[in-house]
This record gives sequence, structure tokens and C-alpha cells, in this order.
Amino acid sequence: MSLNVSGTIGIVLFYIAILFVGIWAAIRKKAKAEKNDEREDCKKRIDKSEDILVAGRSLGLLVSSITMTATWVGGGYINGTSEETYKKGLLAVQAPFCYAASLALGGLIFAEKMRAKNYVTMLDPFQEKYGARIGALMYIPLFIGDILWCASILAALGASIGVVLDIDNTLAIIVSACFCVAYTFVGGLYSVAYTDIVQIFFIFVGLWLSIPFAFTNHAVHSISSTKKHWLGHWETNKTGVWIDNALLLIFGAIPSQVYFQRVLACKTAKQTKAQSLLAAFACFAMAIPPFLIGALATSTDWSATAYKGHTNSTLPKEDGNRVLPLVLQYLTPPAVAFIGLGAVTAAVMSSADSAILSSSSMISRNIYKVLFRPQASEREMLLVIRITTCCVGFCATVMALNAESIYGLWAFCVELIYVVLFPQLCCVIFMANANSYGALSGYIVAVFFRAGGGVTFIGLKPFIHYPWYDKSNGQLFPFKSLAMILSSLTIIIVSSVTKYLFKSRHISTKWDALGYFQSTYETAFEESSVEKEKSNENSHLLADILS
Repeated sequence: MSLNVSGTIGIVLFYIAILFVGIWAAIRKKAKAEKNDEREDCKKRIDKSEDILVAGRSLGLLVSSITMTATWVGGGYINGTSEETYKKGLLAVQAPFCYAASLALGGLIFAEKMRAKNYVTMLDPFQEKYGARIGALMYIPLFIGDILWCASILAALGASIGVVLDIDNTLAIIVSACFCVAYTFVGGLYSVAYTDIVQIFFIFVGLWLSIPFAFTNHAVHSISSTKKHWLGHWETNKTGVWIDNALLLIFGAIPSQVYFQRVLACKTAKQTKAQSLLAAFACFAMAIPPFLIGALATSTDWSATAYKGHTNSTLPKEDGNRVLPLVLQYLTPPAVAFIGLGAVTAAVMSSADSAILSSSSMISRNIYKVLFRPQASEREMLLVIRITTCCVGFCATVMALNAESIYGLWAFCVELIYVVLFPQLCCVIFMANANSYGALSGYIVAVFFRAGGGVTFIGLKPFIHYPWYDKSNGQLFPFKSLAMILSSLTIIIVSSVTKYLFKSRHISTKWDALGYFQSTYETAFEESSVEKEKSNENSHLLADILS
């Protein structure tokens, strides 16, 4: 197979077009900001660094819904859906259904409350309630999650471009990452949001266009003949695992900066619900084409195609993560394959830029400014945002070059956030008594019980055998959800107990190592003492008068 010159030129032009849209959005944002500043009656604008991170809170319903959809429908989402449909069947494809539910629940329960507070990042409520250090601790799973997510979708793009254009995966990943970093560097969320509009158009058109050509290829038989294969079968002994994974995909996707960054960029708090519900519907609909591609791959006689890597007319197991690009390359005409590749490329870039901006936002604001440089100027903050954007992009690219399982990376990044951060988010928003002691205890409990179940991704063997543990199948109990529940209970109990002990003075505030109760209860105690002394003075004065 030789290099597809015309396809390569087309992809390069597509990248340049996306970069142009990103730069145009940044210039448009700057011109609009200058125009607002010239108006004498205009309201005070938010800081320029915040302007970049939340697009001046100016995104309307249509743009915010599109950028939310494009963010979730990434390369891992598309390639992973086709991969799992081909390898395990529809019953194993949980992400499209669960992510749609996640967006809907996030909008109904969390979005309006966060936007009404005018937060800039998801970590703001944690640092506001627990202090800078405990709040910064929450960033660890978010950072790992964003890097893994970005790496997984860049790896998906490398696999797709490598198949269709016969370009080295390494080159494809590096070039794609550079373009994402470039326009994110220039315009922040403005550039990301407007490039998402172009990218979601390419995703929709490219994937749906390839379906009729692939289905009518002479090597493809009716998918009804392989229904048992692409539908899959229910493994009763793994019901607990299925439930566990479904819950982590639904609730693990909510506490993420890529979600709340778009929520916080909406014009109004009420708009956030409609935005999330529209994105949920669109996210589910965009999973239909990659599912169909995975299903028709099961009914294809690969020996009747030009692909030489088949085994007994079927794709070998190691080709599972390349199902979508293989279908595009060998079952559709070259022009259609190129357009389909454009869809995958657009999907990757729309999610990669979001993950990069997500991490750089929290590093610059919640780590650098809040923790180390509260006096940092706006110019300094803009510089930090851009430096961290480049650094995060570099880290994700390095990981993408060493990625082995697209779907595994993608699912694992959600798992980290589900176990540790979902209970923390619920408590910091809805539990008035939550404090830093409860948050820290819940954090430790979540990590311990999750790690106890084993992490195959990094080679950590289980040191806790939960019910139904099997040596060959591993943990069959929904232990991730158990870790999340135990973390929630720990936050509630420890927060309530420590509040009672410090407030009732059973423990002196001088033992308040985290400094949470010192300012609150010392002040209250001093005010109470002053009032009591005044009351005693008044009582003595009244007694003297009466006597």
C-alpha cells in the first residue's frame, strides 16, 4: 500500500481550515471585547484570563450545545463504539447510552447551580469551601483523566490515518496534537467552541455518507445473518460488572472540567439545562453510524476485499481497534473513505482541544494562581494558560504514542473520576456541613477501596477480594460503585462528627490541622463570649439599680 497523496493533501487542507476557524474566532473575540470596552454604558467585563477560559460567558444555546456534543463525540467514542460492537456486541457498548444519560442528569441536577455561582472551573467550589490545598488535591484525578482521555482519542486518530492514508501513526498523532494546541493556544474556549461547529458537521456528514457505500459493497452480507455476533450475549456472571461500568460511565462523566467549562460559558443559568439535554440527544444519535459500521464488519467476507491481514475471512483480534478505518478503507470508494477519515479527524480534534483546555484551565487558575501566586497579574495569567496548554498537549501526545487499547484508556479515565470525585462534587454542592476533614477522608477511602480491586491498566493486582471474586474473571462484584458509596458515607460521617466536636468545643480549634474551623468557630466563640460578658455586666448594673 502506497501513500495516498491526494488524501494526505486533503487532510492537511482540513487541518489548515480548522486552524483558520480557530484563529478567526480568537480575532472575533478580541474585536468584540474591544468594542464592549469602548462603550461607556457597558457593564464591567470579567478578567481577560477568565474570558479565555469561559468565553466571556457568551455562548448561546445552539453554540454551547454543539460544542458540548462535539466534546463527547471524540475519536475514542466513535472508534470505541465500532470496536466493541465488532468484538463483543451491542450489549457491551455502554458509552453512547450512558454518556447521553450523564449529560441529561448533569444538566438537570448540577449545571444550573454551578452556573448561578459564576464559577470559572469545576474546582472553584472545592477551594471556596475546603481551602486552596484540599481543593487542589481534587485536581489529581481530573488531570490524569484529561491526559488519558486526550491520549486515547489521539491514538484513535493515529490508527485511522495510518490505515486510510498509509502514514506513520507517530506523525499523524504529533501533527494532530500540534494543530489542536495551536488554535487552543490562540483563542481558548472561543476558538474551541467555533471549531467544534465545523467539526461536528464533518462528523455527521462523513460517517453517514460512508454507511450506504459500505452496506452495498459486494463483500458485505446482510447484517441479519450475523445478528448473534453484533448483538452479543448476556453473561449472567458479569451482571455486576456491567452495572458497575454503566454507573461509572453515567456519573463519572459529570464531575469533569470539559463538561462544566461549557456549562459555565452559557449566557444564563437556566440555559444550561436545555444545553445539556440537547447535547444528550445529539450524543446518542451520533453513536448510530459507528455502531452500524461495527455491525457490518461482522458480516463482511474480508477475503473478498483487498485487505490481506484477515484470518479465515474475518478480522483478527489485534485489528479490533481499527474496525472503523478498515471499513472506510476497504469497503467504501477512496473519496468516501477520505470524507469518513475527515469525520474521525474532526471528532478527535473536537475532544482533544477540550481536554487540553480543561487541564490548562485548572492548572493556571486553581493551582498556579490560587495556591502559589494569588497576586498574579492578568498578563502573567495569560502567559501561564498558554504555557500549560503546550505542556498538557505534549504530555497527552507522549502517552498517545504508547497507547495499546483505545477503549480501555477511554473507560479508565472516567473510572478515576467516578470513584474519587463524584461523591466529592455531590457533597460540596448539596451538603452544607461538608468540610475539609470529611473531603480528605473520603478521598483516601475511595482510592484505597478502588486500588484494592486491582488496576490491570498499570499492572496492580487486587489485594482485596470482593464477593464473587474469580481468579480467571477477576472482580465480579460492582466494587467501583462500592468504593464510591463508601467514600460518600465517609465524607458525610466525618464531616458531621468533626463539626460537632469542634463546634461543641470538645476539641480545641488549636488542633484544627487543616484550618477549616479556626476562622469559623473561633470568631463565633469570641462573639459569644463578648455577648455573654455584656449580658453579665447588664445584669450586675440592673441589680445595683434595684438595690
